[in-house]
Amino acid sequence: MVLLRCRSLTINLPPFLPSHFQSQKFHTIRLFRNPNFNSLPQISASSSLPTNNPTTNRSISDAARFARSVLFVPPGVDIEEITEDMVLPGSNIVIGPFAGHSQIKEVVFVKSSARARDCPKDDRPEIAILGRSNVGKSSLINCLVRKKEVALTSKKPGKTQLINHFLVNKSWYIVDLPGYGFAKVSDAAKTDWSAFTKGYFLNRDTLVSVLLLIDASVPPQKIDLDCANWLGRNNVPMTFVFTKCDKMKAAKGKRPDENIKAFQQIIRENFKQHPPWIMTSSVSGLGRDELLLHMSQLRNYWDQ
Repeated sequence: MVLLRCRSLTINLPPFLPSHFQSQKFHTIRLFRNPNFNSLPQISASSSLPTNNPTTNRSISDAARFARSVLFVPPGVDIEEITEDMVLPGSNIVIGPFAGHSQIKEVVFVKSSARARDCPKDDRPEIAILGRSNVGKSSLINCLVRKKEVALTSKKPGKTQLINHFLVNKSWYIVDLPGYGFAKVSDAAKTDWSAFTKGYFLNRDTLVSVLLLIDASVPPQKIDLDCANWLGRNNVPMTFVFTKCDKMKAAKGKRPDENIKAFQQIIRENFKQHPPWIMTSSVSGLGRDELLLHMSQLRNYWDQ
């Protein structure tokens, strides 16, 4: 429990992490991508706090430091001023001054591209959605835009093989990227997928952030950790989006909430600065509005 601005904020700490995951070392450099901004803002304790009580000052500083280690604190937010109602439900995301209009009124499919250089070149900001095959990526996109079959869903994972751009409210893009992992495609196609997707991440100046989808119905997967590791090492901003959180009883293994706690432990122990994460369900709509609000503050900060 952390005391912030005279209010308590309870943060559930995950259980012990299996040792075979502890060797993973990730390096998150940027959580926001901004064309005029090259590093994370340094948010420190307020210099206006009273200094005549060293014990109190140390306690406040420790609380702020702990909060920063588990919360995603966006630019423009003083960590000493965070209150519980500023944290989005089912997430570690603090809402700041860059959050704005988030509802989707119009979405139009623009094009599919086989290469990063073939993507739209109109300088609109874009948020890419990435995940393991069968993670529920197309379902989440359809849930966000509240239209069926905007992104086609399939019973055969791995059907998305191109970079698909959807124009939202005539101002920004949702980018549907090919899933990785269990897609039944040729080895040559998998190699091409890796090459053109990595080219997209490294060369796309209008990319604001990546939503990395994590299936909450299964334990943490090495392939997801490897993807997060690569994104972190290459300074690609990301948000972890837990999907299928409505499945509160797993047929085999642990419950989704236990899997999420295990993944949170990996995040906290292996990222220098805590990336944002949020729980969602395309079936119940859990986290939809909160995720859109988070996406709005990412876009608005990028676009300032």
